[in-house]
Amino acid sequence: MQDVLAYETYFFDLDGTIFIGDLLLPGVRQTLKYLREHGKQVLFLSNTTIRTREECRNRLTLMGIEVRTEEVVTAASVSAVYFREMQGMNNRKPQVMVIGEQALKYEMACGGTALTDEPMEATHVLVGMDRNFDYEKLHRAMKAVRAGAYLIAANPDPNCPVVGDLLPDTWAMVKAIEAASCGTVQEIIGKPSAYYAEKVLEQSGTRRENCLMVGDRMDTDILFGLSHGISTALVLTGVTAREDLEQYSTLPDHIWTSMSEMLQNQLRLS
Repeated sequence: MQDVLAYETYFFDLDGTIFIGDLLLPGVRQTLKYLREHGKQVLFLSNTTIRTREECRNRLTLMGIEVRTEEVVTAASVSAVYFREMQGMNNRKPQVMVIGEQALKYEMACGGTALTDEPMEATHVLVGMDRNFDYEKLHRAMKAVRAGAYLIAANPDPNCPVVGDLLPDTWAMVKAIEAASCGTVQEIIGKPSAYYAEKVLEQSGTRRENCLMVGDRMDTDILFGLSHGISTALVLTGVTAREDLEQYSTLPDHIWTSMSEMLQNQLRLS
């Protein structure tokens, strides 16, 4: 049994790992308290584009988890950093068409990026989860990409877990735009991308070998760690089930039925 306290910084996914819907998952509060009491840094890494960092913090606070906004990283906030950095790289500042909800637009605007709904003005089309995605948005995005705009995915999640169900996520909208425009996505911002890893490691100030990524999805959370030299722990409370692991050649360092098992295993070592 490995010592889970061997790491300095702990990255936790949110949906399916910390909570599902408004339900805090078993062992989460106790595990986070235990880690903080032992001087560990905790960051929450989400691929969400439908909530701002502040909204994620407020949601956690309502569930009894005290967290600072600076401890939350989302695909939306990293997308804002991506385009803010781009502004200083060439003479033509990006004009971004956002296919997504208000949280994504808010993070982008706070980052100082110019937004547009005009297909012929857009240099980029940034796509996030959009529960109001419709034919008109598909048409505008298609026209922008066909006119030369770069297609950027805020994350590669095909679906999002909610209580008793899954909702279509960003990748479903991206594939629709690709099909309509005959284009190809040029960049993916969220987990498991190298850009997301770079920004998270910069923020944590921790060497990658001293970090642990805890999440519920093999295709984003665990791949994020495996691709970037970060240890991984899969919790079976969200998207990936134990029987799904048979299709993967490389497994996480830890597999827990829930965060309760993580804490119980650690207490046995103490």
